[in-house]
Amino acid sequence: MLKEELYEIREEEKEIEKIRSTARRILSWTINNLKFIFIPAYRLEELSIKEYEYEKTISKRKFIRRFKSFLTLLGICLVFFIVTLAVFPHWISPYTYEDANSAVFWGDWQPPSPEHLLGTTKFGRDVLSRLIFGARTSLIVALPAISLSVVAGVLIGVIAAYYRGWVDSLIMRIMDVLLAFPGLILALVFISVFTNILETEVRIEYIMLAWGILGIPYYSRLIRGNVLQARELPYVQAAKVAGAGNSRIMFKHILPNVIQPIIVSVTFNIGGIILSLAGLSFLGFSDPLMIDWGNEIADTRDRLYDAPWASLWPGFFILLSVMGFMLLGDGLRDALDPRLKNL
Repeated sequence: MLKEELYEIREEEKEIEKIRSTARRILSWTINNLKFIFIPAYRLEELSIKEYEYEKTISKRKFIRRFKSFLTLLGICLVFFIVTLAVFPHWISPYTYEDANSAVFWGDWQPPSPEHLLGTTKFGRDVLSRLIFGARTSLIVALPAISLSVVAGVLIGVIAAYYRGWVDSLIMRIMDVLLAFPGLILALVFISVFTNILETEVRIEYIMLAWGILGIPYYSRLIRGNVLQARELPYVQAAKVAGAGNSRIMFKHILPNVIQPIIVSVTFNIGGIILSLAGLSFLGFSDPLMIDWGNEIADTRDRLYDAPWASLWPGFFILLSVMGFMLLGDGLRDALDPRLKNL
């Protein structure tokens, strides 16, 4: 019993000593930092460093958290679904590409069945297989076209805004002329010109080139406005004083700080190009060797009453892909610039 009492007394003494030590540290910190307590706006260096590190972590968490809205997650899931179909069509499709794109004579315009889950279309082609392979065609056109538009448009816009004067006026007037024409009609003109000069039938390369050229004015205009603001900022003037060349200032100092709107616009415009591709295919301007959703709708528009599944599903997949990229772009815009969230 005596040993237990001595042990309890020692533990109580240790607790009392901890409390006294804590009180002494608080009193010592208060005395040493009276300026921080009583002088307004005085900042303690140690606490400022800790605050800065904490805010960096919180900002990253908030950036990720901004993607957790329902619509943004829905857009990510839809885009992931379309990309998966485009990357792994041979694994997912119940039939091969050759079977889906040839006259296999399984029965024209057959309704959904265990062998053909979404039915068949002209020449007995499986609708589900053609939908899966059509996803690859949509992305094959959209991604190179948007890449050409972004690279050329950003390059032209940065040069025009940085040099100003007659260079800016000449480039922007050319861009204005291209923007004055309806995009779909101008695309038809470009594709017709390329086809008549180089080939006898429409090829997918001409479609990609047409949409790539049509996107250049939009991105050049978008980046130009941001560069005009950034070129007057102090860090650009400091780079000039330090002896940096024009190309280094434009593409190393200015461009990384104004590229944010371009990233958001790319996501939106991918969906727009997929929709425009379907419109061109519906009008008959498509590569006959490729499987395309718009071409599927064009081939089945005369069978809307007796075979509605043949045109319903391609239209539904166009809706899913466009909506997915639009929702992803909207979420990306909110994440990069939360001030626009409520607009």
